[in-house]
Amino acid sequence: MSTRPHPTPLPGAPRPTVLRRFLPALALTCLAAGSLAAPAGATTTAVPASAHAGTTKVQPAAAQAAASFPTWGTRWVVHATLDINSPSVGMINRTSAGQDRITADYQVDTGRRVCEGSACSTFMAHITQPVTGFLTVVAVDIPEDRLPGVPVQTGPPAPQPGSRQQTLQRAATWLTANNGRPVPYHQGSHWRDGYRQDCSGYASMALGLPAPGTNTVGLTNRRLTRPIAMSELQPGDLVIDATGNNNTRHVVIFEKWNDAAHRSYTAYEQRSGPGTSHRTLTYGLAAGSEYKAYRPLQYGN
Repeated sequence: MSTRPHPTPLPGAPRPTVLRRFLPALALTCLAAGSLAAPAGATTTAVPASAHAGTTKVQPAAAQAAASFPTWGTRWVVHATLDINSPSVGMINRTSAGQDRITADYQVDTGRRVCEGSACSTFMAHITQPVTGFLTVVAVDIPEDRLPGVPVQTGPPAPQPGSRQQTLQRAATWLTANNGRPVPYHQGSHWRDGYRQDCSGYASMALGLPAPGTNTVGLTNRRLTRPIAMSELQPGDLVIDATGNNNTRHVVIFEKWNDAAHRSYTAYEQRSGPGTSHRTLTYGLAAGSEYKAYRPLQYGN
């Protein structure tokens, strides 16, 4: 849902002549060993008509570009999943009303009715531009309670708890959780979700382990993971250096190999300096490396 008061229109700015109706609610390194949403059925503060200043109503569905829609208002949260309490993966119209257009490939009737003012619905859209995630249809400047011409799914192709896909989805949330920026690295601090802001706290968050998370050595515990060969790495597995001390131990979350020869891979990492990163790495690929591959037992294989 919109997370701050909508700006007063500039002098001379056009005002809409049609009110939006029936729309859904939400405006919405390591070396060491949130988002706004209304609950189901809640009603949020009505949005003043001035929020539409500078935007125009969309054309009928038949005249629209396929799956592309204008937006309105400011600072709408894009969520990691269809759960309106799931972490933010980005924001629409960060600085001005109608700043972004969204592209949607499907939408889901969540069955959870939420409202903003007199506008209510249950639909969330899966968008692929300008950020990938789930956005309430209330952020889209259309009169309908759902996106015209966009397929409706009975449920999301969402991963089950403990799946590889969910681990990667959760890992990605920290790339933008700090008001659109990465979560900063700190061994002694905890992020707003309760997890430590070091590499092992980050990996614990991605795996869904209890907050504040275990340490790097704890991630190698046989109750949580098992060792595998580096060549066996699959999305969501871990690459861990569990030797040494708090200034040398580290863990990253494997996403994919970058080439068939396995000369490098892409991974999620929480590290000193940049904080949460998504980048190419070679940890563990050199002979004699202290980095080893581990597979979380929760994946079941």
